[in-house]
Amino acid sequence: MSLQTRQRAEQLASTLPPLLVAAERVASTVAQGVHGRRRVGQGDSFWQFRHYAFGDSVRGVDWRQSAKGDHVYVRENEWEAAQSVWLWRDASASMHYRSDGALPEKHERADLLLLALASLLADSGEQVALLGGRRSPARGRAVLERLIGEMARSAAEESLPPDIPLPRHGATVWIGDFLSPLAEIEAALGRFAGRGIRGYILQVLDPAEAALPFKGRIRFDGMEGEASTLITRVDAVRDDYRDRFRAHQDGLRDLARLAGWHFGTHTTDQSPQKALLDLYIGLSQPSLPAFSRPGG
Repeated sequence: MSLQTRQRAEQLASTLPPLLVAAERVASTVAQGVHGRRRVGQGDSFWQFRHYAFGDSVRGVDWRQSAKGDHVYVRENEWEAAQSVWLWRDASASMHYRSDGALPEKHERADLLLLALASLLADSGEQVALLGGRRSPARGRAVLERLIGEMARSAAEESLPPDIPLPRHGATVWIGDFLSPLAEIEAALGRFAGRGIRGYILQVLDPAEAALPFKGRIRFDGMEGEASTLITRVDAVRDDYRDRFRAHQDGLRDLARLAGWHFGTHTTDQSPQKALLDLYIGLSQPSLPAFSRPGG
């Protein structure tokens, strides 16, 4: 993770029309509250202790817990944690693909969008953390440095988010290619949606993955241990491939809809601005109505 990536992410975040961002935020806050966060009041339950960080209010320090050791601890209730956004991007081998040298690799675009979104959220006063990271959610610009460090240490992640217990009514954003079997994606999604976690799935693809524009005899090498496949005439399988790809994408969209999550797609030949705007606005809106499967 380079300084250049962070600078590009902050530059991308700054290109969003400020008035549009502000208008969407105000409208969504009035309607339901950003990320559907619960109000403070009776019944808010303890979630965790975390280390005191720069910028935390002294009023939040739990002096009894702090007196037990060498660290100063802040007590967090679930309503506070529910205001946090946990971000995740796929860092597996399949994300290191591009069909053209003029395009970014998928992981480069995913990193850029995650940091740009974190920059927007930090400027809005939101608490942000990397899903599966070692640090608790934090506010302020310093959170970007934390994310960069943790992302650099997570270079061999799995293709789907880790099973991390988040507080009820929290929010999470997943960015990846989501080419895993739908059953595996459904299981991962169900673990989070079952606790009332609100979410946004952004599928990042190379344009060739959706279109299969190649011609003639092509050998396709798996990037995650799959066997190589030699296709003597790509033209002969293109229509079938595209049908299966669309079916997979429709399945992803249905899984997100069933969970009440937002779903979007982005290809690396497109400008990242629209994807970032969709992510930000999607987080600022209430969850979609969740649907049950027939007979469920």
